[in-house]
Amino acid sequence: MAISMKNQAAIAGIGTTAFSKNSGVSELALACEAVRNCLADAGLAPGEVDGLVTYTLDSSDEVEVARAVGLGDLTMFAKINYGGGAAVGLIQQAVMAVTTGAAKNVVVWRAMNGRSGQRMGQGVSGNIISSDLIHWSWYMAYGMLTPVSWVTMIANKYLHKYGVTAGHLAEVAITQRNFALNNPAAAGYGKPLTLAEYLASKKITDRLCIYDCCQETDGGTALLITSAERARDLKQKPAVIRGVTQAATRGQEQMTSFYREELDSLPEMELAAKRVYAMAGLGPADIDAACLYDAFTPEVLMQLESFGFCKRGEGKDFAADGNLRLDGRLPNNTHGGLLSEAYIHGVNNVAEGARLIRGTSSNQPKEVNHVLVSSGVGVPTGALILGRD
Repeated sequence: MAISMKNQAAIAGIGTTAFSKNSGVSELALACEAVRNCLADAGLAPGEVDGLVTYTLDSSDEVEVARAVGLGDLTMFAKINYGGGAAVGLIQQAVMAVTTGAAKNVVVWRAMNGRSGQRMGQGVSGNIISSDLIHWSWYMAYGMLTPVSWVTMIANKYLHKYGVTAGHLAEVAITQRNFALNNPAAAGYGKPLTLAEYLASKKITDRLCIYDCCQETDGGTALLITSAERARDLKQKPAVIRGVTQAATRGQEQMTSFYREELDSLPEMELAAKRVYAMAGLGPADIDAACLYDAFTPEVLMQLESFGFCKRGEGKDFAADGNLRLDGRLPNNTHGGLLSEAYIHGVNNVAEGARLIRGTSSNQPKEVNHVLVSSGVGVPTGALILGRD
């Protein structure tokens, strides 16, 4: 028997730390601060929390966080793999727990010293501490060491095939920086980005410059997921979960799916789109705003196509027409995103999706009934649709 997760659960609390380049505290301290702030936002006593979910890459054990924050007895705890691909996976685990009764109040989080500590942008150029050692060995000999090099391998094919220019990528970067200008929490707050600055900036690969790449951030973000019914009794307007799914397809690797027949599309995102729309009973026309995973600018253009906002190869035109701006068809990453707010492995994008439903974004569009949020690109991923209660 299939269990429908539509409208059964909601995001009822959002908690963040300050985002910085040097937090000066441990990742455990960041995790606890984010979780504590999340519960305060929701108006839920710590002892009411009975479920926790985080990343396999998160360094803080669930029991350490539970003890430090004063959480209750835990009946569900889990960790999701694949870096940024886990962002929506956290939500799916929590929703399944709430829907099935495994737990009543689940907090998900990611906390990382991603600039002063282990920098995700270094990829496998440092120590490799995973079962993927043999996998990466095929690519290391050719200098394929970092996320930007892996993404560029796929992006180059896409950019060439569809005539995507630096100007198209700049539209993504500058639009999100303009959102960050209104967000005091963002790395890009008070730091305008012009087209001239973008075009003159340091190249990281042959096609991508520094402004095409996400932040490296110290900080944490936590979210409370509970039943839609219970959420109505808490302090904040619920962001009801219409649909949520994870997705990985054949030939999937960790950001290096180079042996597929095509390198100019995102099959796992297309699977996520198909599933999340079906679960929610919605389609692209019903989505009013988005938080598309934006570790690198080409990923945004490709996802516009994966999720059906335009046809294959038309992502550049959709963006160039201003559709990702505040007054456009699909305001995207209204907090600045991973590019200009912070890189909390995508959980901060989920938080912004919830704010858009609450109506509390620092760049709130006129009317938002449904928001689409996606997980990491190039890795096993996921998609989430949030809606008003």
